[in-house]
Amino acid sequence: MNKTHDFLVRYGISTLGLIVVALGVGLSIKSNLGIAPLSCIPTVLSLQYTHVSVGTFTWIFNLLFIVIQAFILKKDFRWEHLLQVLPILIFGYLVDGAIWLFDAIRTPATNYFIQILLSLAAVVLTAVGIRLEVVGQGWILPADNTLHIITQRSKASFSVVKVIMDVLLVAITCILALVFFGLLTGNGHTMVVREGTIIQAILTGLCMHVTDPIITRWFTRK
Repeated sequence: MNKTHDFLVRYGISTLGLIVVALGVGLSIKSNLGIAPLSCIPTVLSLQYTHVSVGTFTWIFNLLFIVIQAFILKKDFRWEHLLQVLPILIFGYLVDGAIWLFDAIRTPATNYFIQILLSLAAVVLTAVGIRLEVVGQGWILPADNTLHIITQRSKASFSVVKVIMDVLLVAITCILALVFFGLLTGNGHTMVVREGTIIQAILTGLCMHVTDPIITRWFTRK
């Protein structure tokens, strides 16, 4: 009974983390000032292929990270790694739900001050959500696991690997946007890469230095 309870609690907390991160993605899109690097490619693809949602492209995109893991790990890649498909499928639906929620509230922000506030709010939500995933020790998204695997295999600093991945994802997004729409930032209506992208890439990690201890204390207090 205790094991069942612990299992439900762990995955409940991790699922809450996925929900909060998805809300951060939806809010960053609503800010119309650029979104987090990991969500840039799914978003720009959804702008081009409008019949496919951002959430659907998100889980398809994350499948590529599982392929990357298999390439890196080779014989160490186990069937358990395929279980990462479930959280990304859930996360994809959550992202679509968050976008629908914020679309129902209001149109994309146009006031620059409001756009900055929304981007900062997305940073906080993402930081909190990631920590909840870690505290729950349940779901782990393929992108995060891939960073961990690359860091272990290369012996490089996690922050260095994260920056390299973020820069690469943003560069690919800009190329796709240029090919699709003739612009580097998006389709001219939805801004995928802008100041908000830099804000979220830089400040999310810094924000976690503040939010991580708070969340850890809250969930570990007797």
